Amino acid sequence: MRSEEEVELVLELVRARWNDCEIARKTGIPRGTVRGWRIGRTPNFSRQLGNCALCSGNAEALPLPAYPYLLGLYLGDGCITACPRNVYKLRIACAARYPDLIRQCELAMAEVLPNKVGRIRKTNEGCWEVYSFSKHWPCLFPQHGPGRKHDRKIELTSWQQELVDLDPRPLVRGLLHSDGCRVLNWVNGDPLPAVPLRQRVGGHPGDLRAGVRPAGDRVAAEQPLEPVGGQAGERRLAR
Repeated sequence: MRSEEEVELVLELVRARWNDCEIARKTGIPRGTVRGWRIGRTPNFSRQLGNCALCSGNAEALPLPAYPYLLGLYLGDGCITACPRNVYKLRIACAARYPDLIRQCELAMAEVLPNKVGRIRKTNEGCWEVYSFSKHWPCLFPQHGPGRKHDRKIELTSWQQELVDLDPRPLVRGLLHSDGCRVLNWVNGDPLPAVPLRQRVGGHPGDLRAGVRPAGDRVAAEQPLEPVGGQAGERRLAR
């Protein structure tokens, strides 16, 4: 995506009666792009700004439940990578054996920021990478920063906490779908009929587990949530 400064430079050269080839050689911008800008097909930067609820100062406008669900996916198996021209790539790793969850990830990503969403198969890793490019992913996920999420302080901002408090289930669902597991409760070689399925979330930094535990506790009011052994802060959600 080109910057406003690049567009303005090209239009100044157009007004100075440079031809498309001269402008392309001067700026390094493809001649076809220059030709489109000459006839008025310039990027709508005000529309791009409006796509980001945070830049517009209206976090309440973020789509629900898509945003908290995508937040859970990002905190579990997601990352944001810096690209040229201040563009960022949001990447979520999804297990190839769960195509329905891959589709849910794509739909949530497209709803939060209506940009093109793609996927690429990671053959050697047994997963698909769902991705989308935008300048605004760091705005929407302020947990982005240098280094691995598991090695630095991660906590929800006040506006994120307010959205999660409206309904914590999408966040918990995103965490389970990205970094959770389901297990059968076996007794003497047979699954226990009374509690046949449990879900487990773990592997997150301690400060993040503390931040999302209230969400899990609220879900537990309707579905029993109990601590399990192992790493402190892990939870199991009976379903």
